[in-house]
Amino acid sequence: MMKKFAALLLGAALAVTALCGCGQSGEKVTAKIIEIDLTNEEYAFGVDKNQPELLEQVNQFIKKIKEDGTMDQIFDKYFGGGTPSAVKSAPLDSSKDQLIVATNASFEPFEYTPGEDYYGIDMEIASLLAKELGKELVIQNMDFEAVCLSVGQQKCDIAMAGLTISEDRKEYVNFSDPYYEASQRLIVRSDDEKFKDCKDAAAIEEILNSMDNKTSFGVQGGTTGQFYLEGSEDLGFEGFPVKCVPYKNGSLAVQDLVNGNVNYVVIDSAPAVCITEAINKMQ
Repeated sequence: MMKKFAALLLGAALAVTALCGCGQSGEKVTAKIIEIDLTNEEYAFGVDKNQPELLEQVNQFIKKIKEDGTMDQIFDKYFGGGTPSAVKSAPLDSSKDQLIVATNASFEPFEYTPGEDYYGIDMEIASLLAKELGKELVIQNMDFEAVCLSVGQQKCDIAMAGLTISEDRKEYVNFSDPYYEASQRLIVRSDDEKFKDCKDAAAIEEILNSMDNKTSFGVQGGTTGQFYLEGSEDLGFEGFPVKCVPYKNGSLAVQDLVNGNVNYVVIDSAPAVCITEAINKMQ
């Protein structure tokens, strides 16, 4: 699961916060994931509403790489111990025929930058899509909350950023066919046993509903984790009476969890694995 890249990624992102947390016993505290799906979501790509032909091409491409096994090969690189491929971004040049992709490259294993190049499931799909369309690939890295907006403003052609399909985001983009099933997971400190007997999401949610705003939950701002905690009519989440603390990325949230600055973190399941593995190595 990309351990060698995760450490590099987080070394830069967390240089100012990489402190060792300690429990009451004096032992080093790490992060652990509660292995229960809290939600059921689908990821898709968000296409410029003014480019219906691009949406059709993207859907055809998704179908093609699913049927010929390419999609499975990409997943295997990140979930099965394969070797990821670096993806390079060309400079933006209006005189060229380019596919401009909006992303937030702090969401391993879907998009991240351990150096100058991009890596991740979405980035490798973006590279193949650009080749399929005969275009030069340009990747625009930005805050997650700006990804769909940039496409809605025609600054980018397509959003590829581990996007959960939602009605609110459809205000800015047309979603492609889904390509990945996702869920939210709860991350706790290694010395926290509050959820150890939970067998399903209902049991976790019963505990969450018993909390109040003195209990803080870190999330990546603008993601489904935030909507899950705060409530979203669009996504069918009632929300919980807890304090939600948005971070620029999930790595910062989990580091603050280990350092004792927030009580819990909620984030997408695949990034949760990458982030906790990398941060735990640093403790």
